[in-house]
Amino acid sequence: AATDDRTVRQALEIIRRRIDEVGTREPSIQRQGATRILVQVPGVGSAQEVKDIIGTTAQLGFHPVVGTTSDPEAPAGAGNMVIPSRDTEGLFFIVERSPVVTGEELTNSQPTFDQNNRPAVTFNFNPSGARKFGDYTRDNINSPFAIVLDNEVVSAPTIEAHIAGGSGIITGRFTISESTNLAVLLRAGALPAELDFLQEQTIGPDLGQDSINAGAIACVVAFALVLIYMVLSYGLFGVFANVALLVNVALIFALLSLIGGTLTLPGIAGIVLTIGMAVDANVLIFERIREESKTAKGPARAIELGYEKALSAIIDANITTLITAVILFAMGAGPVRGFAITLGLGIVTSVFTAIFVTRLLVVIWFERKRPKKILAGKYLRLVKSETAFDFFKRGKLWLGLSGILAVAALVSFFAQGLNYGIDFKGGTTLRTESTQVIDVAEYRAVIDPLELGEVTITEVFDPTFAADQNVATVALQAQDGEESVTNDTISAVQDALRTIDPAMEFPAVESVGPTVSGELIQSAVLAVVMAIGAVLIYIWMRFEWQFALGAVAALVHDVVLTIGIFSELQIRFDLAIIAALLTIVGYSLNDTVVVFDRVRENLRKYKAKDLKEVMNLSINETLSRTFMTSFTTLLALISLYVLGGDVIRGFVFAMIWGVIIGTYSSIFVASTTLLVLGVKRDWSKEANKVGGQYANIDA
Repeated sequence: AATDDRTVRQALEIIRRRIDEVGTREPSIQRQGATRILVQVPGVGSAQEVKDIIGTTAQLGFHPVVGTTSDPEAPAGAGNMVIPSRDTEGLFFIVERSPVVTGEELTNSQPTFDQNNRPAVTFNFNPSGARKFGDYTRDNINSPFAIVLDNEVVSAPTIEAHIAGGSGIITGRFTISESTNLAVLLRAGALPAELDFLQEQTIGPDLGQDSINAGAIACVVAFALVLIYMVLSYGLFGVFANVALLVNVALIFALLSLIGGTLTLPGIAGIVLTIGMAVDANVLIFERIREESKTAKGPARAIELGYEKALSAIIDANITTLITAVILFAMGAGPVRGFAITLGLGIVTSVFTAIFVTRLLVVIWFERKRPKKILAGKYLRLVKSETAFDFFKRGKLWLGLSGILAVAALVSFFAQGLNYGIDFKGGTTLRTESTQVIDVAEYRAVIDPLELGEVTITEVFDPTFAADQNVATVALQAQDGEESVTNDTISAVQDALRTIDPAMEFPAVESVGPTVSGELIQSAVLAVVMAIGAVLIYIWMRFEWQFALGAVAALVHDVVLTIGIFSELQIRFDLAIIAALLTIVGYSLNDTVVVFDRVRENLRKYKAKDLKEVMNLSINETLSRTFMTSFTTLLALISLYVLGGDVIRGFVFAMIWGVIIGTYSSIFVASTTLLVLGVKRDWSKEANKVGGQYANIDA
């Protein structure tokens, strides 16, 4: 039993790695019962495509060739075996049964092209495999060598020279798709046992049509509110920003379509953050133009300076977020990768549209109209143009408050933990069969009064059933310390569902393991830690180490407080919330870097001012932009929260909370940390040499 359990767990990990390697999928891979695995992959054209990726055992061996034959029953001799050629009908190879090296000794495998520009696969061995492979090729030059995959010879090249270094190439009559999939199979490792496919199903969306409709309406309302707000705030310039924003979103969806990406909740998180950052880039530029128009000689110069001076803040803010996205994609899996893809694409498109599309529209308009003034009307303002708040008058109070909240969050987390959903705890699935058309919203309405925690309802289109047989699965969350749901709870759910259809049947009830394995959780945590570390290094290189520590302090503050509020309020914590946490990291970082960029600029500009004055001035100068960006993002999120339905409410709540504390931390936590640490003032040759290298001011 222990061996079987280990085999199933190993198969789970290898299946997940194989699907993740293909690229933009966000699979749900769960254990059912003792020996079954349920695999759900969104956006795939057919079940056969998934079977081709996960069903091959990928047992690879490199065998010495004894001879060839056309008779599959030919005597092979002691220690040999007869196996067919993959590419040539009727050709069989007699090879030694014991391979020189096996696929278990591979360390890497990539699709490539051979010298004739045909698809092939490169491979690398570990030191042990490289030594055995090198020794054999040295001693057997001009002898054939069979590359055997799952008891078929895929290639039998002749050894032409000693192959040292443990690398080589597999050639054959591959298509590009076949070479890519073979490389994935070899890289992910061989399955510990052969898989039998018991069932193929096409599954409807988890959210149900009610949630899809609500989400669509919420997105339209959110987008409309952002567009209206931009026009009210910047007039014609707001219209230009809106055109760029529409182009931006169209580009994201076009790129997702091009690479075959699937859009799930984590992906939507990336798009929401992208919209916020795209608006932010335009707000940065327009606020800078408004500033420069007060001092520059003429509107043409103000526009030029606005784009020029806003560029460094835009670049720094987006590069730090792009670093995060790249690391999350490289280190994460499943939903984390989905978030990273949409975020990464969104960063590229938002920078492009802000710098080029908006500027093109502004320049065309200016060349035609030649106005005397720009952005000088009575537009909607959340914060007046010139503020003079002293943000550090009670600097130690803000740090103390944040420290107390962080400690309270950690105490809550360790005392009562998080309310983990099915993704982390597992549970039980009921298969339902009804003669009535399935309405996911109706199913949810009769189960909700039972207060069972997280319930996931999905409609299933199963080819093995008659056309009038409506099939669904109902996944119930396991209670604390249990792997499955009690019989009383299952009976209560069945009774509730029979109020919809008294003839409803329940042909299968199975235990479901958590979607998230320990390895996936570890990779997500490691990805976030590495992303924060990379950001620290980048900001250190671009600014100074004090700025880097200030930014990281704000990030840690935001993540800890978000986990704390989920623990305290016992809001369901699932994979979507991890994506929301990542969104918070990206948003908070963007906000902090914009403030720090202005601090750096003003440190060079006002060499006689002390650090406290410079930082107060910088925060006041960027305050309008900070509030406008936060407000536009909150407009979108609050619309989703109110109109988007119960299914995504926890996810959206996390993002709303994140925007609020991200704004707070960029103004108070990051900046106050920087003030306490002090900062180097020798930014130029004419640096103000007051009190040595650093100016430390009591907060």
